[in-house]
Amino acid sequence: MPRRQASILLGLGLAALLAGCQVRPLYDEASGTSENLAAIAYSDVGSRVGLEVRNRLIFLSSGGAGEAKTPQYRVQLNVTSSVSGVELQRNTDNPNVGRVIVTASYTLKRISDDVTLRTARRQTVALVDFPEQEFAKRRAILNGEDRAAHQLAELIRADLAATLGR
Repeated sequence: MPRRQASILLGLGLAALLAGCQVRPLYDEASGTSENLAAIAYSDVGSRVGLEVRNRLIFLSSGGAGEAKTPQYRVQLNVTSSVSGVELQRNTDNPNVGRVIVTASYTLKRISDDVTLRTARRQTVALVDFPEQEFAKRRAILNGEDRAAHQLAELIRADLAATLGR
């Protein structure tokens, strides 16, 4: 008999625990997350890579509709990038493989009352091959920066959506 009571209590405890769980889509229409994302204004940035991140965020947030006409939120965005060689060629000191690191720190604020909703820092890495030709090497670095910037924008957008979906 005590074993049966323990089973019943365990079942009721699990049911109560699971009742507190809420699983719902991140971009559910009822939550208004898509509309909130489309109402974000992004700050100007001072670099080519920062502009890639900003433009991609605008595209992802608005669904391709462009910048918000009447923004309700503002994101202060700071983007930096760096390039480093990670593997040296034999018999030389020239790297033949490298990495591009793009980092963003951002703050999401509600415009109406200037309340900070989220402050975060994200970073992405893109691996690149360094060919011997200088133009090809420069082009590889630019492509790596673009890939890393787009990945970073995806991460930031998901973070902003989770914050605004609460």
